[in-house]
Amino acid sequence: MQKKYRLRDRADFTRVYRYGRSFANHQLVLYVFHRPQVERFRVGVSASKKIGNAVMRNRMRRMIKEIVRLQSDRIVDHVDLIFIVRKGATTMNYEQLSKSVHHVLRKASVTK
Repeated sequence: MQKKYRLRDRADFTRVYRYGRSFANHQLVLYVFHRPQVERFRVGVSASKKIGNAVMRNRMRRMIKEIVRLQSDRIVDHVDLIFIVRKGATTMNYEQLSKSVHHVLRKASVTK
């Protein structure tokens, strides 16, 4: 995922958490905040220590970012997205996690 499509600043995360809407399934929580100022969408991934050690947290972040990168043409523009990984996602393989990401994106109505 290119740097310009990443959420990195604490202020950006706080804004999305405070003013955005949340959508969830058993594996993920998605926060969505519509921002006309950004040209495309931006993505952030949060994985707490509850889901495992650093290896597991980074693996989940990499997998979700790759799934979003491959589906970037299907995601609407002008939104900030934050994925929060839940414990149930750690036992899933790539295909199952991909289906879960697509499900929560459709639930949030951010797919074209």
